[in-house]
Amino acid sequence: MKNLFTFVLTVLASFSMMADVSFSDKAVLLKLHEATNGENWITKWDLSSPVSTWYGITLDGDKVVAIRLVDNNLMGEIPAEITNLVNLQELNLHKNGLSGTIPSSLQNLKELKILDLSFNRLSGVIPISICEMDSLQNLQLYMNKISGELPAQIGKLQNLVTLVVFNNEIEGQIPSSLYEVKKLKTLLLNSNKLIGKLSPDVANLKMLENLSLFENNMDGQVPFGLENLNNLKEMNISYNKFSGLTSRRLAMLDTLNMTMLNDKGIAVLMNVSIEVERPLVSED
Repeated sequence: MKNLFTFVLTVLASFSMMADVSFSDKAVLLKLHEATNGENWITKWDLSSPVSTWYGITLDGDKVVAIRLVDNNLMGEIPAEITNLVNLQELNLHKNGLSGTIPSSLQNLKELKILDLSFNRLSGVIPISICEMDSLQNLQLYMNKISGELPAQIGKLQNLVTLVVFNNEIEGQIPSSLYEVKKLKTLLLNSNKLIGKLSPDVANLKMLENLSLFENNMDGQVPFGLENLNNLKEMNISYNKFSGLTSRRLAMLDTLNMTMLNDKGIAVLMNVSIEVERPLVSED
């Protein structure tokens, strides 16, 4: 009987080693492999080997917690099933050939901290469901063909530190709720089709270190409250239609010294006055 018991334990242990991930999570990975032309990836998966050996996959127990398949020639569309990986903390598919849209059921990924789908060929809008991902800290969607507006509820992402969506086709105004994301350090929205004014509420982003709104269609006064962002180290808001006056500090901080487009579409470099008390620049 003792020998039989030992044999059963051995069989179960062997089975556990072979099935080192839950059947449901493995099914999702296989779907990802199929949907993105896995046979032609640069670094391929050996589907006959344990999932723990598959390139770019990190497990915690029998659950998939990270997928990192950067620059690996993934082609096709991200399968909707990816949102069934409810324990996933990182999804990084940067620099591939992915097309189609971002899965709409992202609210299932409550544990996700990093979502990087940048440098692909994704189109469509940013799903509103992304605003339900309470743990999200890093969202990078740059260098795609994403259109529509930033979700109005994006301010619900109170743990967001990095938001990078430059070089897309994002329209509309910056949602007012975004100015309430107090942990935000990097905000790169350049090279889109944003319109409207930069709200004085941008001064609420006390942790902000890098701000880029370069090459949009924003207008109005540049908020003087930007001066109060003591952590701001890099800024580029040029090639918009901002007008009025700005301080010397902000003009110097801006990468292109506040080069704006006038009503004729001509680039105009704002001049700094020689006033001592509050040096200003104006569009002459």
